[in-house]
Amino acid sequence: MPFYNKLVRDKIPNIIESTGKKFTTTILSDDEYIKELKKKSYEELEEYMATENNQEAKEELADLLEIIHTLANYHGSSIEEIEQIRKEKAQKSGRFQEKIFLVEVED
Repeated sequence: MPFYNKLVRDKIPNIIESTGKKFTTTILSDDEYIKELKKKSYEELEEYMATENNQEAKEELADLLEIIHTLANYHGSSIEEIEQIRKEKAQKSGRFQEKIFLVEVED
């Protein structure tokens, strides 16, 4: 039996159960949960980095967005509040639309 030892979406146990397979899960403590959420964000980002077409990229971006929603909630926020902070930062510092790559700054 393969070991996964990773955070999964809430319906995954039901999906596995519907196939008749046996599995083991556990409920994480808050400390374990945030640690695993952070690990999951790296996992999803790596999957995005490995995409080879727009459809794959969109699927992985959706997974990243789900993690961001969950992290916002964990930190006592909402995606709307995070979006407002994003807009304020974009207003103050700009976005990433102009493809500017900073090479160096003289001291």
